[in-house]
Amino acid sequence: MELNSFGMFIIFFFFSVLQASDGRILQRSKRGWMWNQFFLLEEYTGNDHQYVGKLHSNMDKGDGNVRYVLTGDGAGTLFLIDEKSGDIHATKRLDREEKAMYTLVAKVLDRTTNAELEPDTEFNIKIHDINDNAPKFEKEIYFASVPEMSEVGTSVATITATDADDQTYGNSAKLVYSILQGQPYFSVDSENGTIKTALPGMDREVKENYQVVIQAKDMAGQMGGLSGTTTVSITLSDVNDSPPRFANHSFRVTAVESTEIGGAIGRIKADDPDVGRNAEMEYSIVGGHDIFNIITDQTTQEGVIIIKKALDYENKRDYEFRVEVKNTYLDARFIHGLQFKDYATVKVTVEDVDEPPVFTRNPYIIEVHEDTAAGSFVGVVSARDPDADNKPVKYSIDRHTDLERLFNIDSVNGTITTLKALDREMSKWHNISVVATEINNPRQTTRVPVFIKVLDVNDNAPEFAMSYDTFVCENVKAGQLIQTISAVDTDEPLVGHKFVFSISPTNPNFTIVDREDNTANILTKRGGFSRREMSMYFLPVVISDNDYPIQSSTSTLIVRVCACDSRGNMQTCNPEVLPFSDGLTTGALVAILLCVIILLMIVVLFAALRRQRKKEPLIISKEDVRDNVVSYNDEGGGEEDTQAFDIGTLRNPEVMDANKLRRDIIPEMLFPFRRTSPIKDNTDVRDFINGRLQENDSDPTAPPYDSLATYAYEGSGSLAESLSSLESAATEGDHDYDYLSNWGPQFKKLAEMYIGKSPDRET
Repeated sequence: MELNSFGMFIIFFFFSVLQASDGRILQRSKRGWMWNQFFLLEEYTGNDHQYVGKLHSNMDKGDGNVRYVLTGDGAGTLFLIDEKSGDIHATKRLDREEKAMYTLVAKVLDRTTNAELEPDTEFNIKIHDINDNAPKFEKEIYFASVPEMSEVGTSVATITATDADDQTYGNSAKLVYSILQGQPYFSVDSENGTIKTALPGMDREVKENYQVVIQAKDMAGQMGGLSGTTTVSITLSDVNDSPPRFANHSFRVTAVESTEIGGAIGRIKADDPDVGRNAEMEYSIVGGHDIFNIITDQTTQEGVIIIKKALDYENKRDYEFRVEVKNTYLDARFIHGLQFKDYATVKVTVEDVDEPPVFTRNPYIIEVHEDTAAGSFVGVVSARDPDADNKPVKYSIDRHTDLERLFNIDSVNGTITTLKALDREMSKWHNISVVATEINNPRQTTRVPVFIKVLDVNDNAPEFAMSYDTFVCENVKAGQLIQTISAVDTDEPLVGHKFVFSISPTNPNFTIVDREDNTANILTKRGGFSRREMSMYFLPVVISDNDYPIQSSTSTLIVRVCACDSRGNMQTCNPEVLPFSDGLTTGALVAILLCVIILLMIVVLFAALRRQRKKEPLIISKEDVRDNVVSYNDEGGGEEDTQAFDIGTLRNPEVMDANKLRRDIIPEMLFPFRRTSPIKDNTDVRDFINGRLQENDSDPTAPPYDSLATYAYEGSGSLAESLSSLESAATEGDHDYDYLSNWGPQFKKLAEMYIGKSPDRET
């Protein structure tokens, strides 16, 4: 109610200046028949419309002929005008923070003619602010940090709030900041919201996080103003104000002597309450050490003790050294009065392990002459147990490195001897492995390579370097060069080869001249050779070396006599084939190949002749065994069986009806076919056969359907015995059927079939 009365007072105040003392509306200029601005406080009026002001024209005589019209911002929705009286009302609460001023246009019309009585006049309705908005912070919680040990008054962060009320009108938007929680550690500037440290020497290691509550209040902090709060989480960031310290200034480490170089034997750790790079440390051994070193594990900030040289329990068992730790990064503000390093003593105890034997040398290189007799001395290897108890050692040769078993070793003293004679020309080096094993602990073994060099002995005689094809012309003269020869030797003397060539001095045909460079020239001793007298000469050449003992050999040089032209070029020689030292001649190989071809042709011809001699078998098809039974309709059952049963009972009725020709007998058109009527009283044979068929059909172990089942029901006493060809010998050779003619007249036709063959069938 107080706000409404105040608003009415403002409106009436402005309208009072428009009226004269006689009660008439104040006359104004042509375009200004009304006041151009109204003021309205933002407020809520309940269900009634809020009165804004009144429009009145001097053309209005009060007789109801004037109509007021309102257009512009919110006209007809937010603002309504009484057409007769010109009173303006607001339909709902007006919020300055939503819209601070509305511009409208007023019109005066004649109600009857709708003509404008006054010019259109624009006016504003300005909303005056009231303190209806509390200060607000952008976030509910802020995060900030400040280094620990900061001085008092160090700025941490500036936290400000906003107020939607009018900044230019009154104190509705004038904010004052205060701290509700976080004292005495922090303070806040009441005007700008800057948070500062308020307590000296705040230590992160004591307390790291603080929760500070800041309040912003409008109306310059006066009573009745609105307020808002927020929380600021302040973290003390770390500075290097704490040096590293060992919790224990003495460490004991145990290491086995078999630890490899570079291996770690232990870790030590110093404590630093700082974090990040302020807690990074570096370890070192004071004065250094020959056996040990210490490095820093950057992940765990531990000092790792490693081995620089191999440990030996038998030589030294205890070590002691001093370790220093210090920060790698220092803060100049805190180094005064504090020593940012610490020291600790490390004692290392070496433990004994059972070590394998150790050879005095590695590897061994031994020299031995070739052709040394089996069992000869080669060399000695030696190994010992490095442990304190010095256990005995035995020796052996790894036979995988001595597959030919050329060497042997004494298992007690390590003496190597030969098992076979060595040949340098076969192998100049022998690489074997000798294994030393502790007798009390066979798992402790060590192997060492032994390189045995075979020294050369002059045991090979020199020989021709190649096979020579030498000829001499018939018209040659005495002293003519016909061949230059050289020699090779598989031995390797220390001073190089020196060969001496010689032939018999009594040789009347040829002579030799040593060129002193391991070659020699063969010269003719006379002229006028003749192929008719001798077409080939064999010249023995003796080649000797200069090593000890001297080795020599005799190689034969074959010299052919050939016809030559006047320039000495060979034209023809004796066609006699010369024997090659490397194998057969080309002519001999060709002769052998021709013989092999002839033998192959003979074998092929013989096989072709044997195939032509084969005759066509009586029974062509071997696929269907059931069709390979030859039936003879006029066969008797034997002397004791004059009433033989009809073999047609065994046949398939479908085959009989089809009247097909059999493949295994001569067609019936050559020989008349006579069928005997089936005997009706042969039921015993039919029953016997049916019974046997059922037994075979129901027997799972019986042979397949195309196998032959023998039914021994043939008449007994027959001289012909069985006439079936199934049990006869399976041969494709010629058969003699003359014995069929001796069986009587009943077998006459059978004899004619097999003996009296027609010429066409023979062909």
